[in-house]
Amino acid sequence: MSCASPKIKRRVSRPVQVGSVTVGGDAPVSVQSMLMNDTCDIEESVNQIQRLADAGCEIIRLAVPDKEAGEALKSIVPRSPIPVVADIHFDYRLALQAADNGVHGLRVNPGNISSKDYIREIVRKAKERQLPIRVGVNGGSVEKPIKEKFPNDLVTQLVESALLNVRLLEEEDFQDIVISVKASDPMLAVDAYRSIATKTPYALHLGVTEAGTLKRGLVKSSIALGMLLSEGIGDTIRVSLTADSIEEVFAGHEILRSVGLSKQGSNLISCPSCGRCEVDLYSMVSDVEGMMAKYDKENPNTPLDVAVMGCFVNGPGECGHADIGIAGGRGQYYIFKGEEKVTRVAEEGALDVFRTELEKTYLEKKGT
Repeated sequence: MSCASPKIKRRVSRPVQVGSVTVGGDAPVSVQSMLMNDTCDIEESVNQIQRLADAGCEIIRLAVPDKEAGEALKSIVPRSPIPVVADIHFDYRLALQAADNGVHGLRVNPGNISSKDYIREIVRKAKERQLPIRVGVNGGSVEKPIKEKFPNDLVTQLVESALLNVRLLEEEDFQDIVISVKASDPMLAVDAYRSIATKTPYALHLGVTEAGTLKRGLVKSSIALGMLLSEGIGDTIRVSLTADSIEEVFAGHEILRSVGLSKQGSNLISCPSCGRCEVDLYSMVSDVEGMMAKYDKENPNTPLDVAVMGCFVNGPGECGHADIGIAGGRGQYYIFKGEEKVTRVAEEGALDVFRTELEKTYLEKKGT
C-alpha cells in the first residue's frame, strides 16, 4: 500500500454552481479545459467536448469572439455532457447572447468592458439565468491606471485589478463570482493567488497562463498549482498547454492526485528504463495507460496502483505495493501482484493476458 498523503486544510470559499458542477465550498477541486477549434464548427466542438469529457474534463470553456460563435452555442450546449462556460472579451452583447443560448457560466474581464452600464447588463442577465461570472485577470489585461500606480509589480497589479473588477460586480449586488489571477511566471502566479486568497471569500480558478509547450508547461503548472493546492488554495484548475487539450485534463487530474486531493483514477508506476530494458517500454506503458483509462471511466471510485517495468530483474520487488503489474523481458513477461509473480507469458499476446488480469483485479477490488 502507498503512504497516505497529509490532509490538506482547504481555504473556505463561497460556492457557486456551474451547471451540475459545484465550484468552491467543500466541493472537490474540478478540472477544466478549453476548446482550441473554431466554436462555429458545431460538430467538431461537440466531438472535442465529448472526447475531453471522456478523459475526465468536468467544465469546458469556449471562445465567443463574435455573434456567429454565440449563435453556435445554441446547438453546442444542449449536446455537451459537461457544463459550458463562454469566454467573453470587450463586447458585452456576446455575454448576453451566450447566456440566452444556454451556457452555464461566463468568463469576463469587467475591466475591458467599456461602460458600467454594460456591466450592469451582464450582471442582470447572469442573475436572470442564475449564472456565475469568472473575473479572469492576467498580465495582459491589467488596466493602465493600475499598471501606472504599481509599476514593475505584476503581483500587486493582478490582485488590484481583480479586486477592482470584483467590486464592479458587488456594486450590482452580485456575489456568484470566481476569480483567477494568472501569470506566465509560475512563482508570480503563486504569489498573486496567495494574496487574493486572503482578500476575498470567492472561489479561485487556478492556472499559469501561456505556460508553453507540453514539457515546459507541465513543469510550470505542476510547480505553481501543486504549491497552491497543497496550501489549500484553489477550487478549480486548468493546466494551460500548447498541446492537445487531452493533455491538460490528464495533467490536471495527476496534479490533484499527487497532492492528495483526488483518489479517483488509477496510479501508473513505470520505470525510467535502463540498459537492462529489452522491450519497447514506451509502447507498453502507453498501451497499459489506455487500458487504465477505460477501466477508470467505468470504475472511477476503484483506483488501482498499476506498475509497468522494463525488465523482471528488480521489477516486482521495486513495485511491491502495486495491485497489479507487468515486467517485460526478451521473449517473455511476468504479470505480478505485489511481489508475487502470478504468471509468466510469452511476449506475443502478453498485453492481452495482462488486460484480462487487470479487469479481474478491478473487479476484485470493486467487490471488497
